[in-house]
Amino acid sequence: MTLDAGGTNLIFSAVRGGEEIVERIGMSARTDNLELFLQTIIDGFKELQSKLSQKPVAISFCFPGPAEYEDGIIGNLENLHVFQGGVALGPMLEDIFQIPVFINNDGDLFAYGEAVAGLLPEVNALLAKSGSPKRYQNMFGATFGTGFGGGIVHRGELFLGDNSAQGEINRTRNKIMCDCSVEETVSIRGIRRMYAREAGIKMVNSPSPKVIFEIGMGWKEGERKAACKAFEEFAIVVGDAFANAITLIDGLIVIGGGLSRAYPLFLQRLVDEMNTQYTTTSGTSLNRLEVKAFNLENNHELMQFIRGDTREIMVPFSGRKIKYDPLKRVGVGITRLGTANAVAIGAYAFALNQLDKRN
Repeated sequence: MTLDAGGTNLIFSAVRGGEEIVERIGMSARTDNLELFLQTIIDGFKELQSKLSQKPVAISFCFPGPAEYEDGIIGNLENLHVFQGGVALGPMLEDIFQIPVFINNDGDLFAYGEAVAGLLPEVNALLAKSGSPKRYQNMFGATFGTGFGGGIVHRGELFLGDNSAQGEINRTRNKIMCDCSVEETVSIRGIRRMYAREAGIKMVNSPSPKVIFEIGMGWKEGERKAACKAFEEFAIVVGDAFANAITLIDGLIVIGGGLSRAYPLFLQRLVDEMNTQYTTTSGTSLNRLEVKAFNLENNHELMQFIRGDTREIMVPFSGRKIKYDPLKRVGVGITRLGTANAVAIGAYAFALNQLDKRN
């Protein structure tokens, strides 16, 4: 059983074999009273369970943080003020339903879903079809929306930090506004603020990012130059943050969230930013990354990425040859599953993975 916990609405569902097996149940949450909010969660799962032909093996869902996710404890939430002082949500549900409960954040589960059934297996299938020896086992997932979320998958496992604070790319430094976090630019409010600044209007009059994207594409009336500038700054800041992240992770990057739909206006500039150079103190150039980043939504770059630099080399003291691809590279692509679906698949796969370990 799983739950999509929004600010005001709770959507319950059940998944088997990677697919939903019952009609979703929607309930309104009382955000002014913790006991009533928790009771709504309990009632939603009970109603869902009553529709199932067999007992579920686990509950797995995402919930806002800060939290101690492995312990199922939710901390002080900014957008849900009834959660304060530590609320043992996971243990509560385990006591009531007598099955394991797994809670993570949406960035982590999005990354896991895309690693299990989305961009990562798609890329590996293309590499296998081309005869390349290259395969990917690591992924960084990022979501663009109200905020900037992230998650890390390492060789089939969701990476979990010691403080449930892994993948928090939103706390990296903003390249353009150096005293600010990257999230001041990489968010809905960031796009609206930059468009308002460039268009010479008040923030309150700035349209939604969807409309700003449509203006930038020339599909709607508006300040097109301002729209393109807003997404260019967005791309520069994200590209810089991704370069920092992927230097440590060394894997594919997948992007989701509402703002990801605007990728035609920002993705190439983002990848170009990752491929910029440093200047050393001696005046020479140094590539920003040890690897080269490719835009997987650009057909030309995708073909270069898949082709790589595959060759055959001799094994010393042997007549045997092996394939070798010395081109170190990472790719940046858009969600293949859709953000919400990737989160649901990630929650499902994470629960099964944890149950396998327990057994």
